[in-house]
Amino acid sequence: MAHTRIRKFNTKDTYPEQKLDNDLCQAVVAGNIVFLRGQIAQDLDTRESLHIGNAGKQADKAMANIAMLLEESGSELSHITKIVIYLTDIRYREAVYRAMGKWLKGVFPVSTGLVVQALARPEWVVEIDATAVIPEGYKPKKRAKK
Repeated sequence: MAHTRIRKFNTKDTYPEQKLDNDLCQAVVAGNIVFLRGQIAQDLDTRESLHIGNAGKQADKAMANIAMLLEESGSELSHITKIVIYLTDIRYREAVYRAMGKWLKGVFPVSTGLVVQALARPEWVVEIDATAVIPEGYKPKKRAKK
């Protein structure tokens, strides 16, 4: 069985200033496991960075991206098994974990938090990486069209 790759992109389009040329994607579904690329406060369609200077809102946007990608992959937030949070400053921890916690209430994933020197762009102060499953027999909920 081939893996399903969701939202393929090339880094030369995403990070033109970095002169890279790597083929990547936002999510990979391998069997019943969903691996997500680390999410930041970026509009996945326009590549615009959002909420510059606000760690809590950046975390909220990262979690919204995670929810959207899981849905596109056939899963949902309640099926997250592991979260890794990268912060560029420990002082952002409370705001980030508060925002993230609203999205994961009652989920109880395993979690790792790391403080790193920097992320791929200087305006990003938080990145959230998630892994989820698609339970056997799970039928995704149909969303109402906007």
